Amino acid sequence: MISGTNSIGNTSSKKGKVTFKTFNPKENKNTEWTFYEATSNEIDDAVELATNAFKVYKHISGLRKAEFLEEIATEIEALGDELINTYCKESGLPEGRARGERGRTMGQLRAFANVLKEGSWLEAVIEKAQPNREPMPKSDIRKMLFPLGPVVVFGASNFPLAFSTAGGDTASALAAGCPVIVKSHPMHAGTGELVSSAIIKAAEKTSMPNGVFSNLNSSGIEVGQQLVKHPKVKAVGFTGSINGGTALYKLANERDEPIPVFAEMGSINPVVILPSALESDSDAWATKYASSITMGAGQFCTNPGLVIGIKGEKLNGFINKLSEEILKLEPTCMLHPNIHAKYQEGKKELSGQNGVTVTANYEKDTNENTAQPSILKVSGADFLANTKLHKEVFGPFSVVVTCENATELENILNHLEGQLTGTILGSEDDLEKHTNVVDALQSRVGRLLFNGVPTGVEVCSSMVHGGPFPASTDARFTSVGTSAIKRWVRPVSFQDWPNKLLPQALQDENPLKITRLIEGVYSKN
Repeated sequence: MISGTNSIGNTSSKKGKVTFKTFNPKENKNTEWTFYEATSNEIDDAVELATNAFKVYKHISGLRKAEFLEEIATEIEALGDELINTYCKESGLPEGRARGERGRTMGQLRAFANVLKEGSWLEAVIEKAQPNREPMPKSDIRKMLFPLGPVVVFGASNFPLAFSTAGGDTASALAAGCPVIVKSHPMHAGTGELVSSAIIKAAEKTSMPNGVFSNLNSSGIEVGQQLVKHPKVKAVGFTGSINGGTALYKLANERDEPIPVFAEMGSINPVVILPSALESDSDAWATKYASSITMGAGQFCTNPGLVIGIKGEKLNGFINKLSEEILKLEPTCMLHPNIHAKYQEGKKELSGQNGVTVTANYEKDTNENTAQPSILKVSGADFLANTKLHKEVFGPFSVVVTCENATELENILNHLEGQLTGTILGSEDDLEKHTNVVDALQSRVGRLLFNGVPTGVEVCSSMVHGGPFPASTDARFTSVGTSAIKRWVRPVSFQDWPNKLLPQALQDENPLKITRLIEGVYSKN
């Protein structure tokens, strides 16, 4: 049952007097639930509990932390239809999407549990002493990764489960050994509260320290700002807009002790159509991309918002077919009236730019908060001259750029901002002929796709969901996949340390039985 309270460790709290409600975009009205804004005292209490919990939690074995993560997944599943119904009410998304996202959330938690059980993520390195080495003896030096401390996670508007309360940021931070304080997203605070209850039950069942997890509500930005500025918070995870992510990044770097902000932000995910794709599969690609652009009302960070090709009749045919197919698809509800309003504003702004032609715009009457898809066309020269056309329009929207030749196409890629994904459609021969285009795209993205669509991000050890700024604040890391755990740790070396007092991962006997790098050779000995 949803109470609207904040979770300060294992305790429900509603000290504040300011309240807000979540919104049902399909019914275009507030939900029945009222939530209490977290107060400054509640923020301090949550951070203090997390700080104290860290002293214990960082020493808990990987196996026990794995049990905790697996129990969270079990408790989320046990929430049953109440979670699914709340998710749908607060997001306007369909039941199938809710169940799929719940499955992904549980899968992420279990994936990180497996990482903890296997253990090599600790990156234990052992180089033994060489006392007789000439001209200078060598000390015994060993290294491994250690958690940073309390982490603040901001829930994402477009993924109420997989990128929010128990999403990838929370799962990876808990796996790393960091207590987590979630700043719940106000658009789905009810969903967040239910998931929080599952995490807290799991913590209690597996005897995790009180304060290993807290959940704070807020409809504005003040609570998030206070959390980022709190001197005992050691890192931040964020998924959302460029404005929001860069504001948090700036706050974190203005602290007396700057801390890392791992923000996954905006992206238009360029798609390059090489000539061979238009020769053989033009209509099929147009149909597939119409579905990708409109999937989930276009509310994916990997939505293909930019398509680039070389002008000619074949590209014109692709544009016509894409415009025709996108108008056949039934428009769907967006997450919130504010998101819908911003979509309308962005679409209007870009449609009115010099040299832009609107090739498709859904004109039929729709329900409130429903996104009407749109496709624009612009020349390569006009796109290069106007950086407003590089702007992400969050929704079912894409711009097709018609280039004079491959040289102009490459020039456009070299002038793009950082992106999460880049896709190339064509043949293997085309790839070999256009290596400069491939290199230009690779320098701008975190994930390169060949003959596919960027929507859909697999949770696996090889996934990179990040990219050069402004796609993310640190292109060296990913927010999806098991290597996301590396964001919340730092390396520590031990020099000439007594063996029995070393962390178990570095002891000669290898009691954890994990893979380690010993004298340059990977071994489980």
